[in-house]
Amino acid sequence: MLRLFVRNLWAANTVVVTVLAIVLATVIGAVLIIVSDPDVLATYGYITAQPADALNSSWTVVSDAYANLFKGAVFDPAAVSGWINGTNGWQPVFAPISETLTYAAPLVFTGLAVSLAFRGGLFNIGAQGQATLGVVLAALAGFLLPLPPVVHLIVAVLAGAIGGAIWGFVPGFLKARTGAHEVITTIMLNYVAISFLAWIIVQDGVHASGRTDAISRSVDGSAQLPRLLGGDLRVHLGIVLAIGATWGVAWLLNRSTFGFELRAVGANPDAARTAGISVGRTYVLVMVIAGALSGLGGANMVLGTTATALTPLVIAQIGFDGILVALLGRVKPWGVALAALLFGALQAGGNRMQSYASISLELVTVLQALIVIFIAAPALVKAIFGLRAARAARLQTSMAKGW
Repeated sequence: MLRLFVRNLWAANTVVVTVLAIVLATVIGAVLIIVSDPDVLATYGYITAQPADALNSSWTVVSDAYANLFKGAVFDPAAVSGWINGTNGWQPVFAPISETLTYAAPLVFTGLAVSLAFRGGLFNIGAQGQATLGVVLAALAGFLLPLPPVVHLIVAVLAGAIGGAIWGFVPGFLKARTGAHEVITTIMLNYVAISFLAWIIVQDGVHASGRTDAISRSVDGSAQLPRLLGGDLRVHLGIVLAIGATWGVAWLLNRSTFGFELRAVGANPDAARTAGISVGRTYVLVMVIAGALSGLGGANMVLGTTATALTPLVIAQIGFDGILVALLGRVKPWGVALAALLFGALQAGGNRMQSYASISLELVTVLQALIVIFIAAPALVKAIFGLRAARAARLQTSMAKGW
C-alpha cells in the first residue's frame, strides 16, 4: 500500500492536479508581487554585484504578502498567543475563519447552481441574474412584510429562492420549447436583472427616505440571518444553509430518480429521449432548481452580514465567481463547496494582504483566475511537473464526463 501511495503521489489524479495548480498559481503570484514593487525591482538593477539584496527583498515582500493572506483567511498566530496569554479574547482567533466562511457561503449556492446545470448538459451563465432577482425579492420581503422574527426570516429566504427560480425558469422554458441556447438567454437576462435592480431601488416605498444615493430601506432585524458566533464575527446561518444545500444537491444527483434523468440528459439527450425521459421537462426543472440555488446565494448577500439594503453593487460578482467555483470543484457538489471555501479564503485573506502588506486586492483575482486556468488544463500541469501519462489520461476521461 505504501508503494502504491508513493507511485500515485506523482500521478495526474484529481487531487494532485488541483494541488499543483494552486502551487503554480502561487508561484506566478509571487513573481507578480515582486514585479509590482518598485523598491524590490530596484535591487535587481545591481543583482550581479549584490545578488543577496534582490533575493532578500524578494523573499521579504512575498513572504509578508502570503503570511498576511494566511492570517486573514485561516488564523493569526499572534491572536492565538494573545488568547493563551490572556491579552485578548477568543473572537480575534476565529475572526479570519469567520470572514472566510462569510465570503464562501453565497459562492457555494451559485457554484452549485452552475454545476447542477452543467451536469444536465446546460451552461448556466445566468447565475448572476438569478442571484440578483433573489436579492431583490429577499430584501423586499425583508423590509415590506411585517412578520414575526422566525417566520419573517423563513419568508425572506424563500422569497430569494423563488426570485432565482423564476429567473431560471425563463431560459429553461425557452430551451425546452424553442431550442433557444441557454448561454444567450441567460446572458441577456443578466442585463435585465441588473437594470431591474437599479430601477426598483429608487421607487417609492423601496428607496431609503432622506437619502439621495441609490440605496433601499434596510432589511428588518427579524429577517436577517442570525450570527453563529456573536459579537463582531460575521459568519451567519447562511453557511449552515450552504452545507445543507450541498448535501441536498449531492443526494439529488446520486440518489434520486430525477438526478438519474438529469445525468442521462446531460450525457446524451437523444439517448435519454429514446429511453422515455422528457428532455424538455428536465431542462426546465434543472434550470428552476439552479435558479433557486442562485437566488439563495443572493438572499445571503442582503439577509446576512454583507449588506442590509439594496444597492446597485449589492450582489457583487457572486454569480460569475460561481462559474469559477463550479469549474474548480469539477462540477461535483462537495468539490464545489471546497472550491468556494478556497475562494472565500482568498477574498478574506486578500483584504488583510491589501491592508497590511500594501498588495493590490486585484492580485487575489489573478490568483483565482490562474488556479482555474491550470485546473482546466491538466495536460499543462502534467507537462510542467512530469506527471504519469496513464493517470493523466484517466483524469481527462473523468473530466469529460463531469464537464
